[in-house]
Amino acid sequence: MLPLARTSFLEIIHDLRFLRIDAYLSLCHHLQSCFLCACRMLRGNAGFSLFFEFLGSMLIGLRVSILASGSSGNITLLESETTRILVDAGLGKRETLARLAAVEREIDRLDAVLITHEHTDHCNGLPQVLGLWKSPLYVTEPTMDALERILPDTFRKRLRGVESIQAGQRFSIGDIEVHAFAIPHDAADPIGFTFRTNGTKVAICTDLGYMPELVKFHLRQTDCLILESNHDLDMLKVGPYPWVVKQRVLSRTGHLSNLAVSEFLSDPEGFDSCARYLVLAHISQENNNPDLARLCAEEALNRRPCESAFAGELLIASQRVPLKPLQL
Repeated sequence: MLPLARTSFLEIIHDLRFLRIDAYLSLCHHLQSCFLCACRMLRGNAGFSLFFEFLGSMLIGLRVSILASGSSGNITLLESETTRILVDAGLGKRETLARLAAVEREIDRLDAVLITHEHTDHCNGLPQVLGLWKSPLYVTEPTMDALERILPDTFRKRLRGVESIQAGQRFSIGDIEVHAFAIPHDAADPIGFTFRTNGTKVAICTDLGYMPELVKFHLRQTDCLILESNHDLDMLKVGPYPWVVKQRVLSRTGHLSNLAVSEFLSDPEGFDSCARYLVLAHISQENNNPDLARLCAEEALNRRPCESAFAGELLIASQRVPLKPLQL
């Protein structure tokens, strides 16, 4: 039994290290979630880093590898101890394997491929990915119809099973619970996802024109939030895009600007600041740059009240190189 009456946090850590493994693993899922919540509240404590290191070594959470993010291709790998999920397939076979090698991941199987929507930067490599790993495809019916229209015949030939999903649906893939939610974008049926396992939550939310309250709700209590910060308004207005494309990007079914993301991050009622990792993603190569996106986000986070300060790590996902894997 843990000595909860001790006054020294570091002494409790010492005793936790000698707790029998089977006794620890018998803790219920709810208690594990409470542990993670306590960790967030203890960020200012001298023993926090040690405690989180211990807890992370005991809990089997999620590893998140953002292999590419941007208008030329999007692909993210999520792994638990027993399950592997690929979200989007915007790169070809050779480049996908090269990105996996760059983060030292060698994948012999995939349990699922999830597609957020049918735009080519999210699905162009899907036929090759399905041929390589022969995994089931999880997709909404309108998106599936669109994929069949725009992808080559090899897509249909390489399908090994299709699981039809819809916004608002919860479903499980192995030991990972997935929740799909609707996002406002100019596609057939675009969705974002949250992923949960062992008290850990990851959210992927890119390609949306604004932040509805329902989307903000789904992004709360995340340990890793991957959020679009697509363009700088001034750079877009004077940039090379035709005016019709600029109007599309700026619309409520377009993409989030740095300003829109800043407004969300600075608002304690919107962003709850629980994330250990906040990743800015889908950054335009023509109408934004990583330093500017980071600066806007940092300025917004610095405007937050002290009692809801962000104590996690702000990261930038890249189109050209994969982000270091995030272990949760």
